[in-house]
Amino acid sequence: MKIATWNVNSVKARLGHLVQFLADSSPDVVLLQELKCRTEDFPRLEIEAAGYRCAVLGQKSYNGVAILAREAIDCTAEGLPGDPEDVQSRYIEARIAGIRVASLYAPNGNPLGTEKYAYKLAWMDRLERHARSLLASEEPVVLGGDYNIIPEAEDVYDPADWTGDALWQPASRAALRRLLWSGYTDAFRAMDPRPHQYSFWDYQAGRWQRNEGIRIDHLLLSPVATDRLVAAGIDRTPRTREKASDHTPVWCELS
Repeated sequence: MKIATWNVNSVKARLGHLVQFLADSSPDVVLLQELKCRTEDFPRLEIEAAGYRCAVLGQKSYNGVAILAREAIDCTAEGLPGDPEDVQSRYIEARIAGIRVASLYAPNGNPLGTEKYAYKLAWMDRLERHARSLLASEEPVVLGGDYNIIPEAEDVYDPADWTGDALWQPASRAALRRLLWSGYTDAFRAMDPRPHQYSFWDYQAGRWQRNEGIRIDHLLLSPVATDRLVAAGIDRTPRTREKASDHTPVWCELS
């Protein structure tokens, strides 16, 4: 099973790129983030015409997550458990062909010193608690999405440029490390130890052209899923296209 995660930065604006990616890469499951549309406005007809079923949790103009799959989708959660008052559309989870998958869009957290950063850390705490509960099922679990956290110095073109950013704060990185320490594996890093492999390049200042990026899109695998990991990578091709998302897909393959 090939599973990809991609922050499309508006599914309507990138619909042509998304359909092309489905045709070129033939993933079995795709986890999408930052849809920027309501659930009812998601382009289901075009996605279904490409051979995929959809589970969608949208939000007008902001956020939004979805799961696309060739097989039946049994949705198990809409929204991250732990705070019924949180109405932001950042998490959707399902079982597909015996694998539990989730598409997540973690808060950015900027600017520092505001309620946005406090929300980011609280959201990551909830994610850790829920992720630990999923381990108890002993199912293969894949938590994929835009975590908005740079794990290590090797995952950013210049750490000094990010000193004041929420994505590179010690508390942010510690939240991601706790997920890994709880038993999850970073699929890409497990298969590719090379430094400076990125999944996001800002539109400004020629970052893409100079390959000045960051790696913030991750596929985290439970131990059972890790045992089945055979390949992983970053597909840079969608980022080369005109009017591309500032993110590019990250994928892994399970036997």
